[in-house]
Amino acid sequence: MPEWLAVIILGIVEGITEFLPISSTGHLLLTQLLFSRWLPAQSDLFNIVIQSGAVLAVLPLFPDRLKQVCFGWREKATQDFIVKIGVAFMITGAGGFLLEENGFTLPDTVGPIAGALLVGGILFLIVERWLADRPMTGGITWTIAIGVGLGQLIAAIFPGASRSGTTILVALLLGLSRPAATEFSFLVGIPTMLAAGGYKIVKALTGPGSGVGAEDWGMVLLGFFVSAGVSFVVVKWLLTYVQTHTFNLFGYYRIVLGLLILLFAML
Repeated sequence: MPEWLAVIILGIVEGITEFLPISSTGHLLLTQLLFSRWLPAQSDLFNIVIQSGAVLAVLPLFPDRLKQVCFGWREKATQDFIVKIGVAFMITGAGGFLLEENGFTLPDTVGPIAGALLVGGILFLIVERWLADRPMTGGITWTIAIGVGLGQLIAAIFPGASRSGTTILVALLLGLSRPAATEFSFLVGIPTMLAAGGYKIVKALTGPGSGVGAEDWGMVLLGFFVSAGVSFVVVKWLLTYVQTHTFNLFGYYRIVLGLLILLFAML
């Protein structure tokens, strides 16, 4: 398979799955594991850069929040919102730093990914059933902010859990409405993933044995722009979808995908 086509496929996978509650890390690992015969393995730097493209692309989809933060930061409500995002970010950042310093690495086998997909899918169905007749709120409490920060840490430890999936589940369980849970999950995730990505990019570029010279930056940029374009379209759709739909669709998808992965692993 031509490298440019492999890069486009990986960029599409990243763009679709980064913010949907179905795990981008799990899908990228699975794509490379299941199709390793046709898709050449990509560097960690490549994966980080295309993830950053998917993250940056969604910023224009929150114009009201961006205006609020940039021009309304003197207002008490805005300051409260910013601090809550900052607390969630710091919880994740501190935990992620400790994991990194202690040499934590993601498993490269399909079993844990399948298990996390299955558990998350079942939880989505259970939570949606539990929420059926319960009142929901659009306000972000301190409990929700802390819970979302911890949810991101859980997702970092278990590939396949999905960062957005885990944090949305936590927010829903704490009483936040689907649109508000989705928005807050994304707004906390953007600085978290950009900071983590920036740290890893600097480390990859300046660390011993850096493969900067060997990196095909044309292919890296192609993956970046593909993932960014796809992510923009997918997140725009999702933000509209959750206004009138539950997350059951994603729950069923995760269960089916997890079972298919386990079947593949047994063959």
